[in-house]
Amino acid sequence: MASPLGRTSGGSQGPTAESRRVLGLEREAVSLVDRMPELLMEAARIASTVAQGIHGRRRAGPGETFWQFRQYQSGENASLVDWRRSAGSDHLYVREREWEAAHTLYLWPDVSPSMDFKSHLSNVTKRDRALVLALASAELLVRGGERVALLAQTLPTANRNAVTRIAETIIVNAKSDLTQKSLPPNAGLNRFSGLILFSDFLAPVHAIRERLEGYAGNGVGGHLVQVIDPAEETLPYQGRTEFTTPSGAQRWVADRAETLREKYQERFAAHRAELAEMAKRFGWSLLTHHTDRPASEPLLSLLMRLNGSATGYRWMSSSSDAVSTQTKERAR
Repeated sequence: MASPLGRTSGGSQGPTAESRRVLGLEREAVSLVDRMPELLMEAARIASTVAQGIHGRRRAGPGETFWQFRQYQSGENASLVDWRRSAGSDHLYVREREWEAAHTLYLWPDVSPSMDFKSHLSNVTKRDRALVLALASAELLVRGGERVALLAQTLPTANRNAVTRIAETIIVNAKSDLTQKSLPPNAGLNRFSGLILFSDFLAPVHAIRERLEGYAGNGVGGHLVQVIDPAEETLPYQGRTEFTTPSGAQRWVADRAETLREKYQERFAAHRAELAEMAKRFGWSLLTHHTDRPASEPLLSLLMRLNGSATGYRWMSSSSDAVSTQTKERAR
């Protein structure tokens, strides 16, 4: 088991440990490639389930005033092109308005080694659940006309193949340093953007705060989805138990794990309280999802929170219209 907050014995990694780490990354990458089609199918299924249960309302955007020009992306409607701006350039440009800029959401699923954990209380790893939630969120948002991107890895797009592009990028970068860290990468986002992070957020809160306060300071709206295995919160172990780091290089043995439970739970709760306080100070939201629960639950909660944000999101009205249209067609 990987103990998120427990102590581990010291020691440095030698060449053998480093070799094991590299081989482990290779196996993780191959495993991720093999599972991605199934994860994509699950994400699409969950997105459809949630969309059918949504009854949104139309909301006015923050305005139709001009914001900036951006390059036209393959797959977008040609009617979006500003031909006057594009005439003197080798590129095609789209006139982007505040509404469109406000509805660009950057997603980041944590696929670092610490997320590859599954206890006897759940049948899915934290990493797989984070991936499914990120892909399903992207699917729903794109259906509603929002622009989505994988943070620091893909460009924003409302193209229907955006979800596949995100999945392919995750696979390509499976062994890179970018995906082996438990903190999101730095990226320059404008103040109209949104950021959705899927992680266990078990890194020290001060490190998380230092990484995210730049986004919050620039006016980026954020939503934190904490993906936790139930055993990580309750420590349900009895007797002699070995706790290991994700790499397996360090371990710590508890003779009577049950004697640690009360203080462990207190420390875990304090960690989450710090996260909640940080999110509140940023003006962001925080929700917790346990991997023994259906993935549709946090997805619906997340998207309802997006709808309740200051700017509103078009996906809600689109989903509502879709449900209404289907209802009318069945009634005929």
